[in-house]
Amino acid sequence: MRIVIAEDNALLREGLVLLLTSSGHEVVADAAAGPEILPALLEHRPDVAVLDVRLPPTFRDEGLRAALAARAELPDLPILVLSQYVEETYAAELLAQGAQGIGYLLKDRVGRVEQFLEALDRVAAGGTALDPEVVTQLLTRKSSAGPLQSLTAREREVLEHMAQGKANATIAAELTVSERAVSKHIGSIFAKLGLEPDDGAVHRRVLAVLAYLEGRGGH
Repeated sequence: MRIVIAEDNALLREGLVLLLTSSGHEVVADAAAGPEILPALLEHRPDVAVLDVRLPPTFRDEGLRAALAARAELPDLPILVLSQYVEETYAAELLAQGAQGIGYLLKDRVGRVEQFLEALDRVAAGGTALDPEVVTQLLTRKSSAGPLQSLTAREREVLEHMAQGKANATIAAELTVSERAVSKHIGSIFAKLGLEPDDGAVHRRVLAVLAYLEGRGGH
């Protein structure tokens, strides 16, 4: 894959470049500040962009703003956003543009090389990769009202795993239940939330659920 990286921490940036190139990918450009990102993305049109949320000059949301601007110019550009902390507002704003080809991971996750590379591959393929902490906070914030109240504890567990972009077989293995049981729980979740299950890729179901949780869905 051809990748553009935006990270102001030189050590982490060089570490990402080394990790990605040693994994067979090509880093076509790297940026250390917000204003550098969009020009690099438009010039190189990479297969995926890996962007830090907070970058110079203000260290607020330059990476996020660049991600949103890039998606406006290149709607199909897969973007994996990295953040030091769970910032719900930023996650929600990014997801509001559509969860297809979107990832939001805490930087701690980068140290878990296999998980990071798996998330990067999933996003580049048009899927979704959300950090478990992000999912938990989004669900917790929305659980006090509406149809989420009707979900059982097990259904909430399945929903959290779905929102992380996991396939049914993976969910079944992690919860130590059958894949058939997972499918049944998913059917119940969609019924209770008033959402129609999608027979396509997992990320389409994630998009529907997260759009609903953020109050932005059309369902």
